[in-house]
Amino acid sequence: MAMWRRVCALLALSIATPAQAALEVDLQSPASIRAGAKIIAKNLMSYYHGEEPGNIPGVLPGPPPGGPYYWWEGGAMWGTMVDYWHYTDDKTWNNNTEFALLFQSNEPQNNYMPSNWTMSLGNDDQGFWGMSVMLAAETIFPDPPPDRPQWLMLAQAVFNTQAHRWDAQTCGGGLRWQIPFANTGYNYKNSITNAILFNMGARLARYTGNDTYAQIAEKAWDWMEALGYIDKDYNIYDGAHVENNCTDLIKAQFSYTAGIMIQGLGFMHNYTKGKEPWETRLTGLTKRTLEFFFPGGIAVEMACELDTHVQCTTDMLSFKGYVARFMAQAVQVAPNLHDIIMPVLRSSAAGMLQSCNPDGTCGFRWNTGAYDGLTGAGQQMNALGTLMALLVSQPSTLRPVTNGTGGTSLGNPAGGGDPEVEKFMKPITAADRAGAGILTALGIIGITGTLAVMSTSFGEGGFSFSFK
Repeated sequence: MAMWRRVCALLALSIATPAQAALEVDLQSPASIRAGAKIIAKNLMSYYHGEEPGNIPGVLPGPPPGGPYYWWEGGAMWGTMVDYWHYTDDKTWNNNTEFALLFQSNEPQNNYMPSNWTMSLGNDDQGFWGMSVMLAAETIFPDPPPDRPQWLMLAQAVFNTQAHRWDAQTCGGGLRWQIPFANTGYNYKNSITNAILFNMGARLARYTGNDTYAQIAEKAWDWMEALGYIDKDYNIYDGAHVENNCTDLIKAQFSYTAGIMIQGLGFMHNYTKGKEPWETRLTGLTKRTLEFFFPGGIAVEMACELDTHVQCTTDMLSFKGYVARFMAQAVQVAPNLHDIIMPVLRSSAAGMLQSCNPDGTCGFRWNTGAYDGLTGAGQQMNALGTLMALLVSQPSTLRPVTNGTGGTSLGNPAGGGDPEVEKFMKPITAADRAGAGILTALGIIGITGTLAVMSTSFGEGGFSFSFK
């Protein structure tokens, strides 16, 4: 009851008064939500200079020290702008979005592995671009010219290259964080990377009807669960190192990982027509995510948004928007989530509006009732993603399509240049689960005393830890 009183109070505050100097949006009015989203989207795009002379199309300023943003966040931004068009039917930024997604696609391989980003190329980075073009296929975002790579083709190429990297030689499977072996973090297998593999497998299975994608998605889930990356209470932990048989689990939790998994579970639930265990997993993870990352009904990035101060990296400052967008799409394919998710997204949006100035410049903290001055492209994506997600149930918002229900994007199942993906992905067996347990026990026995984190670096796209 206390939470609902707080929600009602926040909704009342969502129509700002001049004294509050907040962005005025009536959360009960789709027209007002669209108008507010338009203001925030314009502010978001003010951070993008990629099409100006001397700059690189598709990317936000960076990476450090050239600017605060890594390559992956550009891909995340274009996914946000695909959703913006999808929810509002505002085509203002469509040409920029198409140009950016194609420019960074690494033609003719079409796998989002451009050589000039090798030094900061993780599987999660590549995967975010892949999820954005998958969204373009699902929402029937205008198709590129016939002589250019198509949205579905690009998504399949990303998925194929990632599935080909499944590493059964260490920790019983899973994807490593980084792609080049010389990169810091190549020895780390993290949840976000494997969550993206799961997510795209589930979505490609539903879109194409090809069960191989679903089998690979299930393989990724089973591996994460077997090694404790997903625990029995549906907490999702960050990752572990291969030299420790992935037993030194780093128990940091990030909202975007949970959001990506909820979206993937929604698609698996839909693809399997509610078959267990997907129903139980979907409901369990959704409830835990809302409980943990939305205290009092407002989004908080728990790992770095502390009561006394904010210690988030530039990456982490953008996570709130992804979890809102991904959960909203899960509602579309798993309508039983509607009454669980939408009230919390609405109260979170009400808190978010109090952090935005009338010109659409938005801060990061949403539970203080005021603008905090902590601004950036990630914060704008947070605000835009959460606000426009409230339009998910409008009659004009298209449900994700498949190639049999109106999808127009052409694919290439063999895209990406890696052959015979399936041979790397055999189903997890009881013996595999037992083996994972033995690895864990041996790893724990072999570690003397308590592992102390001697140095911690919040690296691009996730954590990087050193143990001594």
